[in-house]
Formats: sequence, C-alpha cells, structure tokens
Amino acid sequence: MTAARPVALVTGSARRLGREIARHLAQAGFDIAVHYRHSREEALDTVAALQALGARAEPFAADLADEAACRGLLPAVLARFGRLDAVVNNASTFEYDEAATASIASMDLHWRANTAPAVLLSQAFHTHLLASGGTGCVVNLLDQKLWNPNPDYFSYTLSKAALQAATVMLAQAFAPQLRVCGVAPGVTLLSGAMTDGEFADAHALTPLKRSSQPEDIARAVRFLIDSPAITGTTMLVDGGQHLQPQSRDVMFLARDAAPKA
Repeated sequence: MTAARPVALVTGSARRLGREIARHLAQAGFDIAVHYRHSREEALDTVAALQALGARAEPFAADLADEAACRGLLPAVLARFGRLDAVVNNASTFEYDEAATASIASMDLHWRANTAPAVLLSQAFHTHLLASGGTGCVVNLLDQKLWNPNPDYFSYTLSKAALQAATVMLAQAFAPQLRVCGVAPGVTLLSGAMTDGEFADAHALTPLKRSSQPEDIARAVRFLIDSPAITGTTMLVDGGQHLQPQSRDVMFLARDAAPKA
C-alpha cells in the first residue's frame, strides 16, 4: 500500500543532527525511514518520538560503508512504505587527521561513509523515480569549510569536497526526475575533542556571533525539499563562518583564543 503522506529517508537519524532533521520533517507532515548503523536503542527512541508527533516511522539498520547493505537500503524502505519522496544524506564519519598523517586507510574510511553512500542512494532513488514516474529530492549534508578550507580533518574534508562535486554532477545527470542539493552547516553540535567551552567560543567566532543550530539545518533541509526550482546548489547555514578566512579548524581557533589559566 502506498503511503498518503510523503516519505523521507534520513540516514544517521537515530541521534544528533539526523534526529532533529527527522523530527522537523515529521512535524511538516512526512513519514520517516529512520536509518542507523549501530545505535539501535537510540533509533527506537527516535521512532517512538516521531510516532508521538503523528508520523509513521520505522527503523532501518544498514552499514552504508558496505556496498551491498547500502544498495539494499532504499528497496527496503520502498517495500515498507510504498513510496519515497526525499533522501537526506546525513550519516557521516568525522575523524581527525592532517596532510602529514593522512593515509589511504583514513581517506577510504571517510569516502565510504561520507561520499559513496550518497551516490549509491541517489542512483537507486533515480531508478525508482524513472519506473514510478515521480519526482524527488536528495539533500546532502556538507560543511562550510569547503568554502573556507583549512588542512585540519584532511580526509574528512576531501570526502565532503567529493560529495559537493557529486551534488552538482548528480543534479545534472538525474534531472528532471531527481533534484540534488546540499546544506553546509557551520559549528552545530559538539563533536570530536571540542569541549563545551570551546564549542561556545566557536559559535561566537562568526560574523553573526552565532553559528548554526540543529533547527537551522533542519529548516534548510525542508526548504530545499519543498523548493521544486532548486537543484545542484548548496545553502551555507553557518552564521557567516565561511566569510572569515581560518587557517585552522574552528576548534583549534577557539582553544587558542580561550583565556589561559
């Protein structure tokens, strides 16, 4: 049976930013396919929270770095919901390395998590839309540092740069059935080795004196899904962080700016 409400697949939506995107879309009238890799209990909590909002929500486990598992995810969602209107590629790996220490292993780790799954899911989504006669939208989560690069988190940044290029090329290749867009957050959630104080200081190191909140990113994702004339472009949602040249990752800048004991 085909669902009456639109359906969105949000990867990595058991927790953190993905959960907020899923919640926002559920409030906007979407049913949600909640993807997770290992966070089963958190995924079930997210499903329950979305159901409490009146959405149909179901969990889907898949290691997106495994090609067979990744290719099986979208057919599983379609089999359960009967339709698909949007895919939000939020799942991501973010591990530190630098130009002097980057390895094939670290680059492959980030490519398999941050770049390749978005391409494979877009392929499968486009194939479905060709068969069904429908239209849809993919939104890829990028990073403002692509517009303001520094060499910290070297392999991660390369993987997101590849995803940004893929966003443009997939939009060209899969139109008119599938729109492909990007959202580039700034400092949004505490991550990596950043402390609470460094996170607060990093938010203030922007022209607007505030960086992106999870709700800001979720709102931008929904806007792109709801905008049929937008494809192949990226919205920077970062408090203007990309406007300020930064020689290092904002975590290190905030650490250097903090008062010394």
